[in-house]
Amino acid sequence: MNFVHLSPHFPPNYHRFCVRLREEGVNVLGLADAPYESLRPELRGALSEYYRVDDMNSYDALVRALGHFTHRHGKLDGIDSHSEHWLETEARLRTDFNMAGLRQERIGIVRRKSAMKEIYRAAGVRVARGAVVGTLEEARRLVVETGYPVVAKPDVGVGAAATFKIRDDGELSSFFERKPPVDYLVEEFIQGKIFSFDGLTDRDGNLVFFTSHAFSRGIMETVNEDGDLFYHSLREIPADLEDAGRRTARAFDVRGRFFHFEFFRADGDGGIVALEVNLRPPGGLTTDMFNYANDIDIYREWARVVAHNRFTAVWSRPYHVGYVGRKRGKRYVHGPGEILAAFGSLIVHHEEIDSVFRAAIGDHGYLVRSKDLDEVRAAARYIQETA
Repeated sequence: MNFVHLSPHFPPNYHRFCVRLREEGVNVLGLADAPYESLRPELRGALSEYYRVDDMNSYDALVRALGHFTHRHGKLDGIDSHSEHWLETEARLRTDFNMAGLRQERIGIVRRKSAMKEIYRAAGVRVARGAVVGTLEEARRLVVETGYPVVAKPDVGVGAAATFKIRDDGELSSFFERKPPVDYLVEEFIQGKIFSFDGLTDRDGNLVFFTSHAFSRGIMETVNEDGDLFYHSLREIPADLEDAGRRTARAFDVRGRFFHFEFFRADGDGGIVALEVNLRPPGGLTTDMFNYANDIDIYREWARVVAHNRFTAVWSRPYHVGYVGRKRGKRYVHGPGEILAAFGSLIVHHEEIDSVFRAAIGDHGYLVRSKDLDEVRAAARYIQETA
């Protein structure tokens, strides 16, 4: 099997996907813009060949690279990066090189938030009221139905980038005065807690692994208010959340891929409301959280799904694992040494976070593990306490 991995060096923990794929007997071909010498030794050892391009955004350059790989190794069987940024590029390359997986004809329903809403509705999953609006007048007519506040987000976009909470007519007018020249979805603001439903499917669409995380706040608020993020895994997933997650996976026909679905639990009636679909692993260190929460190796299990369509690990969520982020420039009460002294037995990992992700998840992240959720929360409060 010949498998191409786009940007296999980024984010840093994703090099393990290539390492495990090679261990499963797959011919792993790397394609990125980083110098070969800059790749970590484990990654270089996992790659049968590495092709460097000057510009990853040049589709012609990527086509030439895959043409080179085909000439050297034969038909290409798969391609992935596990990144939202390259999702459309991967789908186009799969289509042009006749590879299995998510192709160009289906990419629209997982990239356009308005299209997601229609799939959710068909699956019987509740969605926030809203629509794509092009003018201030259209937005005002929508607000008559939803009331304030509303959320304006790019119909095609990554995470919370360029997303705004709008509280009144003045803010709505100001938004349209400075709105970027792209389609925007405006929808009612759902007050509630955010939960994810995350996992992996095999090539037949079976859920071979799934879990859930609860978030201290939304990514939109974290980015716009430059706040700290804390989220943790659940040991038991509420039945209605699991049902919504399973319905969503079936409706979007997720096959041989990771997924990261986001839902609100509305404060008003306690119901589950769909937020967003992402057909890639959850970001940051969450794949490592999968491992610590279950004592498994999710990178190896993904590789086994790719190579053999098998998931062999046994998992039961014996631990809660929390991600606790901190940002430079904030005055925290406790320094790194104090944190490790106070909670070192619970902290299974910590590292500097790439600046690309700092607005959402911070500049330094701690992973805290315990069977007792109160212990995880206590560590998070201590780590994020500010003066």
